[in-house]
Order: sequence, then C-alpha cells, then structure tokens
Amino acid sequence: MAEIERIVALFPLTAPVPLPGTVEGLVPLDDVPLEQEVLRNPDNPRTWRSYITHVEETNYKKRPQADDWLSPAAAELLGFMSDGEQRLALQRVVSIYERALAHFPTSYALWSAYLRTRSRFVLGEIRGGAEAARRRMLEASNRVLEMGPTLLDARRDEEAYDKWDYALDGTLGWREWRSLAAAYERALMWLPRMPRLWLEYLNMFIHPSCSPILSRTHARRTFDRALRTLPGSLHLRIWKIYLRWAEIVGGETALRVWRRYLAVDPSLSERFVHLLVDTPPTMRLADGHTNGIEPAEDEEEEDDDDTGDTTDRLVTSPRGKRTLEASKVLLALARAALDGVYTSPEGKSPYQLLTEWLELAEKQPQHIGLSRAAEDALGEESRADPSRYDQKDMRRLPLAHIVRTDGLSRYPDQAGRLWTGLATCWIQRGDLDAARDTFEEGMAQVVTVRDFTQVFDAYAETSENVLTFMMDELDEEEDREAREREIDERMAAFEALMERRPFLLSDVALRRNPNDVQEWSRRVALYSFDDAKVVETYSKAIETINARKATPGLHQLYLKFAQFYENGGSAGKPDVASARTVFEKAVKAPFRKVDDLAEVWCSWAEMEIRLGNYDEALSVMARAVSAPRDAKNVSYYDNSLPPQTRLFKSLKLWAFYTDLEESLGTVESTKRAFDRIMELKIANAQTIINYAAFLEDAAYYEEAFKVYERGVELFTYPVAFELWNVYLSKFLKRYGDTKLERARDMFEQALEKCPADLCKPLFLRYGQLEEEHGLMRKAMDIYRRATQAVSAKERYDMYLYYIAKAAANYGLVATRPIYEEAIEQLPDKQTADMCVRFAALERKLGEFERARAIFAHASQFCNPKTRPDFWQAWNDFEIESGTEDTFREMLRIKRSVKAQYDTELSNAAAAAKGMGEMPAPVPEDAMAAIEAANAEEDDDEQPQTVPSIAGAPAFVAATTVSRPDAARNAERIAGDGDDDDLL
Repeated sequence: MAEIERIVALFPLTAPVPLPGTVEGLVPLDDVPLEQEVLRNPDNPRTWRSYITHVEETNYKKRPQADDWLSPAAAELLGFMSDGEQRLALQRVVSIYERALAHFPTSYALWSAYLRTRSRFVLGEIRGGAEAARRRMLEASNRVLEMGPTLLDARRDEEAYDKWDYALDGTLGWREWRSLAAAYERALMWLPRMPRLWLEYLNMFIHPSCSPILSRTHARRTFDRALRTLPGSLHLRIWKIYLRWAEIVGGETALRVWRRYLAVDPSLSERFVHLLVDTPPTMRLADGHTNGIEPAEDEEEEDDDDTGDTTDRLVTSPRGKRTLEASKVLLALARAALDGVYTSPEGKSPYQLLTEWLELAEKQPQHIGLSRAAEDALGEESRADPSRYDQKDMRRLPLAHIVRTDGLSRYPDQAGRLWTGLATCWIQRGDLDAARDTFEEGMAQVVTVRDFTQVFDAYAETSENVLTFMMDELDEEEDREAREREIDERMAAFEALMERRPFLLSDVALRRNPNDVQEWSRRVALYSFDDAKVVETYSKAIETINARKATPGLHQLYLKFAQFYENGGSAGKPDVASARTVFEKAVKAPFRKVDDLAEVWCSWAEMEIRLGNYDEALSVMARAVSAPRDAKNVSYYDNSLPPQTRLFKSLKLWAFYTDLEESLGTVESTKRAFDRIMELKIANAQTIINYAAFLEDAAYYEEAFKVYERGVELFTYPVAFELWNVYLSKFLKRYGDTKLERARDMFEQALEKCPADLCKPLFLRYGQLEEEHGLMRKAMDIYRRATQAVSAKERYDMYLYYIAKAAANYGLVATRPIYEEAIEQLPDKQTADMCVRFAALERKLGEFERARAIFAHASQFCNPKTRPDFWQAWNDFEIESGTEDTFREMLRIKRSVKAQYDTELSNAAAAAKGMGEMPAPVPEDAMAAIEAANAEEDDDEQPQTVPSIAGAPAFVAATTVSRPDAARNAERIAGDGDDDDLL
C-alpha cells in the first residue's frame, strides 16, 4: 500500500509545466551554453531545434531501468516512468518544447515532434521499436482510403502493430494521461485543421492502457469534434479509428456509432450484424496491458417467449432487441442483394445472406419470430407491412411467411434447407406440433430427392430425439400412464413415417414430372398387394399423364392395367369387361407413335385369343385396320395427324393381322388382307415373301409368282435383288427345265437394272441354268457378259470362273482368247497375276516362247521391289525351260524395269519439289503435277515410244503406261556388254 501511495505521489510530472526554477536538475551544466543561446535568440527556430535535438538525444533510453524501490509488478505498470532518469527526461522534454511553443505556437513541425516525443513516455513503444512505428505510419499515409470493407481491412492490418511495451498504466498514471490529452487539446486549438494531429490524438483512445477517464465520454466527444472540424474528404480516416474504438467500448455506444456510419456507408452492414449478435450490452476494458473485453455484470432480461400467445407483442429485453435488429438487417441485405441493389463485400450470394438470417432465427426464434398462433392471427396485409421489417421496429417477424415468400418462391432448388430451417425454429420455441406440420408440408411440396431426403431425415431425427427424451423423463412423470400412452402414440407415428418413406419418395418424383410413366409403374408396384390401390393408381396415372409429354412407354401402362384386370390381381378373379374398357380407352389415347397404338390393338387381340374369343380377335383387328374416310391424303409420316388416323398404314398392325388371318381366317380373307397391304403401298420385302409363301402352302403357285412379280416392280435394288433370288429359286424348283424360255426371260429381266455389285450371283445362277438345262454356248456367253457387267473388284474372280468353265468344256486351248481379253481389261496388278496364270498355261501346252513373251509383257507392271513373286516365277521358268541367253535377257529386262520405276519416282519427287518453290498457281492434285513435269521433259527431248523391251519378244500391251525415254533404257540395257557376273 505504501508503494502505491509513493507511486501516486510521483504524478503529475508535467503539470504544471516544469521550469528550470521549479525543478531541480532540469538544466544540466552541459546544457547551459544552449540555454544561453536560446535566451539570446528566442525568435530563431534553428536555435530551438538544435537545443531540442540535443535534449532528445541525451535523454533517450531504449529500455527503462526501474528504480530499486519498485517491485517488478509496479515497474511493469509504470513502464518508462519506473526509471527516475526517464521521469526527469520527460520533464526536460516538456520544458524545452513548451518554452519553444510559447514563441512558435502555430508551428506544426514543433507540435508534432513534441506530442510524439511526449507520447512515447506515456504510451510506450510499439513492439518492434521505432522502425515498426515508422513503417506503420508510412503505410497509413500511403494507403488510399476507401469506403466499405477496405476501411476494416486497413484497420485489421494495423492491429498487427498494436502491441505496446513500457506503457504507463492508465489507472496509476491517470494524471499524466490527462496532461498528455491536454497538450493535444492545446495543439488542436492552434492547429485545428491538421489531420495527423487528430489521428494521433484519437489513436491514444484505443491504446490498451488508456485511462478510463479519457477512453469513454471524452473520447466519443473528441471523435465527434474531429468529424465536425475536418473536411468530409478526411472523415474516412477518422471513422476507421472511431469504429474500432466503438467495438472496444461496446454496449449501446458502439451500436449508435455504427448506426451513424451505416447511414453513410451501408456496405458494412454484415459486420454490424455480427456486432449486434456477439457484443454484450455493456463492455469494459479488462486491464491496461491487453485489449481483452469481457462482459459486464449479467443483465436481467425480460422473458420474450410468447409461445401460444396470439398477440403481436414487442421485444423488450436488450439482447432480444439486438438480435431482432440483426435479423432485420440481414433480411434487408438478402432482399437488396436479390434486387441487385446491394453487393456483399465478402462475395456472398443473396441465398447465403438469407441462410445466415435463417441460422440466426434458428438460434433465437423467441426474439425474432412470432409464435404460430400470433402469425396465423395476422392478416396478409400485416405480414407484408414494410414498417414491420424496419430495423427500428421492435415487432417480431412472421418467420413462416418470410420463408415462403423470400425463400421457397425464389430459391426452389434449396427447399430442403428452408423447410428444415423453419421447422427448427418451431422446435427451438418448443412448438413440436408446428414443427411436425412444417415437416409434413415440406415433404408434400419438395420436388427433388435431395430436398426430400434432407427434410425426411430431419423429421425422423426430431421424432427419434423426442421419443428418447420422453422415455428418459418417464420415471420423473407423475402421470406415468398418460405419458406412456403418449409415447406409444408417437412411436406408432414414427413407425408409420418410416413405412411411408417409399410412397413419399414416389410422390416427390411424380411432382417433379407427373408424366413419368416409369415412376407411375414403380408406384403401382408399391401397392402390389392392395388391388384397390393398384386400380386407383392406374386410373390416376391415366388421368394425369399428358400423352404428348409422357416419357416412352405410355402404352405399356395401359397394357399392364388391362393385364391386371385379365389376371384378376392378387385375388385371382379376372375382370374381362374392365380389361376391354381399358383397351377402349387406350385405343383413343393420343400416343406420340403409331407403333405404340398398334401394339395396343395387337395386345387386345392377343387377350381375346388367350380367352378363346377368336372371332372377337379378328373383329378387333379388322376394326384396327379400317381406313378413315379421306385415306388417300393420309401420310403415315405426317406427325400433325393423330396416330388413330395413320394407324391403317401401320405395317406392324397389318403383319399381325395377316398372321391372325393365316391362323384363324380363310384363304380368301388372308389374300384380301395381303392385297390391301399392297394397295396401301406399305409392304416390305418380308411381306412379299410371306404372301407368296402363304399362296405356295395353299398350292396357288402361279398367284405366288405373280406376287413376286408385283414385289420386284414395287421395289428397287438392293431389295429387288433379294426378291429375285427367292423368286428364281422358287420358280426353278417348281418348273426346272419345263419352262426354260420363261426362266431366261426372268433372268434377263432381273439383270436388266441390277447394279454391278449385285449381279454376279444372278449371272452364275443363270449360267448354271444353261449348263444344266440349256446350251453350253449360251452359258459361255452369259459368263462372258458377266465379266463385263460385274464390278471391278469382282471382275478378276469372274474371269477365273469363266476360264475354268471354258477349260472344263472346250479344253485349255480355248482359254487363250479369254486370257488375252482379261489381260486387256483388268488393272495392272491383276493383269500381272493373270499373265502368270497365262504363262503357266502356255508352258503346259509346250509354248515356251509364248510364255516368255507373256512374262516380258507383264514385266512392265511389276516393280521388282514390290512384286518379287512375279520375278521369282519368271526366274524359275527360265531355269527350268530357258537358256543362258534367255536368262540373261530376263535379268536385263528386270534391271530395265527397276530403272524405269526409279526414274518415275525421281521425276515425281522433283516435280513435287518444283511445285513447292514456284509462286505461280499449282495444279489441283499431285498426279497433275507429275504429268506436267513429264510433259515438260518430253518437250526438251525427242520423244520415243518403246512398245517392248529391246530384243524381247513382242506382245501387245493391254493399257498404255507412261514410260521414260526409251533411248536411255536401251542404252542402259544394251550399253553394258559384261553380264557374265549376273549368271
């Protein structure tokens, strides 16, 4: 206690202002010359600046050295003032500055240096030393201040430096703090427009050790004076400190300050909401060394719970008022953001703001929302009254109305979260019945499985928690029997809820898409053991589904419904009349596809067949295929017409009808059905074949052939080709050689328009017919025609077949003209293969020279690099049947051909290179470029044609091939007389 009294007696050190005559040792001997200088030149600022600099440098100490009589705790509270030398240094600094200011009271530099130096002794130093303080000052000066979140961001950055060392405690040294504030006041009296002085002064109020005498009312009034004094362009600098001070002080003062700022810049409303919710009504500083804040004494709040009350009571408790105001601000922000008027500084969407409002309502529903009874008692006009949503209005909000109008109607994809949030509000108020009704309504309105799962899981969890709580409290209840009865009822309701889940889930899917046929089928399956529910579901589905918008398979729903009646359901009692009624409805439904309607008619007829009503089945199908009045103008593919109008042209329906007529009807009725298909021009190849097969089975062969004739007239190739194959096979099988001329006419008719890629089988069958029943000469003519008519890729095989037939019937010699014709007609590659076969034939006949000539002719088509098989065959032939000269000749030709292909490749490469360098337009393709290059080369040299290799047996080529200059090749072939090394 004595130590505290001794400490208090030390202060104030600077009031009144220390003077050399009042404070011993204030002017040391070393300072006497400077004192004399300022006395001689009191109006010279440089003299005073030199003296002040000397005093500051000689009295500066980085760390205080506490007096011996002070305890460590006391030394920590006093900071620099715990050191006697620093206390004297403070007096010296104050003395010299005050004397200087008496001569220069309007000097900003002097005041600024004085206040900064004096503040160091009282406020201490920012942790990090003078460098940290300088860096903070530079950053604050260079930063462009803006409204909105930038204001708070800058403040948060500066808080990193707000750790002070060696500060004077505001309680023990309150006189020194007050004296420092008085100095700032005198400075502002002389320099009221200097913002830096104001900022330094105001920063003193948010110092963690600031004296309570200054940090409350005096601080608030000083902030207000600063705003009134400085121009509007500097107000943001003041507000930055003002808002920080307000959050430190807390209570109603903080809220009033923030409301004033939000009137100018509402972008910080989200921060204000957190302040309203998190800040206790009254706040105070905990100690002088930290910025800690702790609540004041507990406030007594009135009970704002109005559960069951139908009156619109006002919120009266302080905490309730703040919570209600916060909720109204959040709701207003969510609405403004949705309208595009407000943009969240934190990038929150309108839905996120609404969710924050809902979360706040879930935590404090008794302060924010009306009870269900009170909300129901309000009229629609009262619920939508704008004045109710004003943040100054203390009337509670209609939560259910807000969730529906501001939430569900605008964010239908988040219905699950909104419904569960509203139900949670009722649960927090203890209104379990309202929560149950909300859950039920939510499950009945959501349209997605995700939302349904969210609502259902919350509902089930709530029911389970209620049951658990009631069972835990059962032993404490006085009326145990009534409580057990209530538990049993809730348990039964919970079990019923779990059993309803698949049905509720089905409701969700059908609400999302009532035209989902598959979902209706799944719903029917849920009632598989309840015939009445099955019928009800099928009936509701048929009434609900829009056939034009239905998913695929609508006709299957009708068919399953009719099948249910036919089988009798789970009871096993068929109801054919009801099944026919379903079919009657089905055939009138506007299906999107004609095939769906046709399948319904076919299924109806099948049911009648299963029941043994064959005449009824035929009657149903006759009714189905009946044509409308204006049948000629109806197109099967005209989707603008209903399917019932186009049904008579459904081949699927007619195919079933003809099958039914074949099984149950007469020959005449079946023929009429097929003829009708032909008249409608909807028959396909299978229909023709089926019709003809039916007539053949009935022994109407000629009529069957007439059907084939009609078919080949109706269809073009390739469909007609398949019909001709069946037709000719049937005809030849029936008549053989008895009607040979008619068969020939049929083949000629079939080949008349047959494309080249399909005619080969017809020619072969035609030739086979002549071989077996006609003349071999005509067969050979047919095979020769075939070699010209077939496609290029089949021509080689056709020649081989032709040669084989000629050899088998007329001998090997007769094949020579065919080989020669083939060599002229076939492409180069196939010509070479044919020449090898031709040479083999001549070798068998002993005509070696002819064979050698054939090899020589074919050599021009065979590059030794790509056709080694050809040259190997010639090599084997010469070894077996040739001489040394013929073998040497074969080698010379091989070398000549190799040179020929190498030259052509080089010319092509050179031409391509020249085309790339020429700026003039180039030919359209590479082959044109090569031909142009060859043409230019031919102009420069005397053209010569070489029909065959020099000295080789002559043979007429089938095609003309571009060859290099023959003189060069002859020179290469004959110019080298030393060929012994080749043998």
